[in-house]
Amino acid sequence: MENKSVSRREFLKLAGLAGATAAFAGGLGSLVAACAEEETTTTTGAPTTTTVPVTTSTTAPTTTVSTGPETAREIKIGLVTPITGMFAVLAAADDWGKALVEEAMKDGLVCGDGKKHPIRILMRDAQSDAARAAQVAGDLIMNDKVDILLAGGSPSVCNPAADQAEAMGCPFLGQNNPWAAFVMGRGYDLAGTKPMKWTYLHSLGAEQMHMCLADAFAKIPNNKKIAFLTMNDDDGKAHLDTGKPVYEAFGYHVVAPGLYPPGTEDFTDQITQFKKAGCDILTGACGTPDFTNFWKQSLQQGFHPKVPGITLAIGFPKAIEALGPVGLNLLGEGGWNRTWPFTDWITGMTCDQLAERYEKDTGMQWVPAIGSTMDRYEMALDVLKRCRDVEDKNAIMEAIKTLKLECVGGPVDFTAPVDSNPFAPDSFRPHPNVYKGCVAAHQWVKSTGKWFAEPATVSALCFPKGVRRPEVVEPVPYVY
Repeated sequence: MENKSVSRREFLKLAGLAGATAAFAGGLGSLVAACAEEETTTTTGAPTTTTVPVTTSTTAPTTTVSTGPETAREIKIGLVTPITGMFAVLAAADDWGKALVEEAMKDGLVCGDGKKHPIRILMRDAQSDAARAAQVAGDLIMNDKVDILLAGGSPSVCNPAADQAEAMGCPFLGQNNPWAAFVMGRGYDLAGTKPMKWTYLHSLGAEQMHMCLADAFAKIPNNKKIAFLTMNDDDGKAHLDTGKPVYEAFGYHVVAPGLYPPGTEDFTDQITQFKKAGCDILTGACGTPDFTNFWKQSLQQGFHPKVPGITLAIGFPKAIEALGPVGLNLLGEGGWNRTWPFTDWITGMTCDQLAERYEKDTGMQWVPAIGSTMDRYEMALDVLKRCRDVEDKNAIMEAIKTLKLECVGGPVDFTAPVDSNPFAPDSFRPHPNVYKGCVAAHQWVKSTGKWFAEPATVSALCFPKGVRRPEVVEPVPYVY
């Protein structure tokens, strides 16, 4: 299965609007003015039994009968995820989350048909490879006969799995995949001229990350000059194409010296250009090893931006641990935090309780991936709870189309109207098959507990209106 991608120039063109950059600026104007492989497990359990008294019109003794939902066939949920490979960090909580859901569903799930169904989760490793993702997705659909397919962990994993689901007629819910890559990267457009029938996505957009960071940057005095470091891959191109107009709409000047090849070891050219331009701010999109090299070389060569940060590279605790003290006070995006004010309906746990449970079960620091891991099961199981005929894939799709739920990662509402400007700050419905996730900006600060560092929320700009927001703290300047 070919993994479709778009070039920098094609990205905005494929959005279906020649003036897509202007749409960014127009949508932002009001805001600126204002401010492990092959695992399968089956969960079963006896149906719950209750007694109901039955009386007659005579004085005969009262009798009782046992009632309860009928136990029906097991329902299979397939998951394609990068357990290994370069995107494995995005699947860091997948084994743990699968076990937690199986524990909660050990007695089965009463679906919309009124019957109790054992739930079986089949997780497959995409190995962070597009061809492998397509292969295992096809196997889950054709051979394992899954009722719903889930996937996440970058466009390289989610998109091929979604394409297989679309081609084979399997209900699909995706995550951890920037929405523009899910739509335009698969050959679709915002106008819906080529509709998706089987595939839906709940995930953030690259523009949301940069909106939150722009909001956070403004809280520390700076000269509004941004050094934009970007790798030459699909993620890097998307971040440059979406991030640059976002910052420009906020009144920043962006210095982007060009896309560097992933794996670059010497960043002297980029550092020299940033120093010459006098940039007070650093951001962009990099892999963790590349940013580690760049940041250490920047410090050695005297590039000391007042407000340093980056997307993608420092989203997880281990990245900051690898940097050591020079990683403290860096700014990045936050796709989930234990401080968020949501509750997982499957387990009844709050975000903080899930993080605590993860640390207790694994002995490791909580990771943002907990949010997307639990979020996907909340959506899938809610769909099944409401589906009146789980034998009918079209009925399952109708339940997906009417999905409206507050998950542990924030709200999802596929019934909401599609936004006229998908790049506006308050847009969460950019496409009929997409609902954006919540995004915040985080600053990595010294932990007050046993861990080295923890992310503090410094902007919650990209939360939907009317939704509770986490506590936001003021960012602190970087100390050299």
